[in-house]
Amino acid sequence: MTLETVVVILLGGFCGGFVTGLAGFGLSLFALSWWLQVMPPVQAVPAALVMSVVSGLQGVYLVRTSVDWPRLLRFLLPALLGIPLGLMLLDVIDSRSLKLVIAGFLILYGGFFAFRRELPNLTRPTPVIDGGIGFVSGFLGAVAGLSGALPTMWSAMRRWGKSERRALLQPFNVAILGISAAILAVTGDIGRQSLITMALALPVTIIATQIGILVFKRVSDTAFQRLVIVLMFISGLGLMLRELMMA
Repeated sequence: MTLETVVVILLGGFCGGFVTGLAGFGLSLFALSWWLQVMPPVQAVPAALVMSVVSGLQGVYLVRTSVDWPRLLRFLLPALLGIPLGLMLLDVIDSRSLKLVIAGFLILYGGFFAFRRELPNLTRPTPVIDGGIGFVSGFLGAVAGLSGALPTMWSAMRRWGKSERRALLQPFNVAILGISAAILAVTGDIGRQSLITMALALPVTIIATQIGILVFKRVSDTAFQRLVIVLMFISGLGLMLRELMMA
């Protein structure tokens, strides 16, 4: 492993960890934008998945007292049903096309609201839609690794406080990604190079996550909502460019 590869792994771990600590999502998207420059997806993706769980657990601990369990379970339980369906259809579904569609939604949604004075403000309860988004997110997590995209867009439409918003997104993502990581471990898809990447990135990712959490504590609820929307736009652009460049 060259010095350049080590530096890129550290930069990816730092960027991904910082964004996850700040916003509660995004490690895979931001870390992979670096890691895929120096290693193939078969090595980078499992490493990013495991590091997402490690980084996300720090955020879960931060908002542990703010978790609304009935709300979280409305999303999470249907997602658990969507995962096996996604795994069954993994060889049938074109995951690249799915990623491009989701990237398009992130770009359109984030771009539309990022530059508007008024932010979205949905107030009425939507338990059926919540469950549907959870189910589709579990499916998307299994076939494309994008379990957090729809819940992030949906939660950004509500004027929840930053801790309230994060208390839904982070435990949801950690649960789905943790299950996915466990499946990879059982099937033997986490190879030696992925383990080396994790070992190198772990310390800097943990530190960067803590820095992001410190910034998170200082931003207002409105600033956090707008930050999430802007990061959705950036994540969508990054995802689309990555898929197009890998074509």
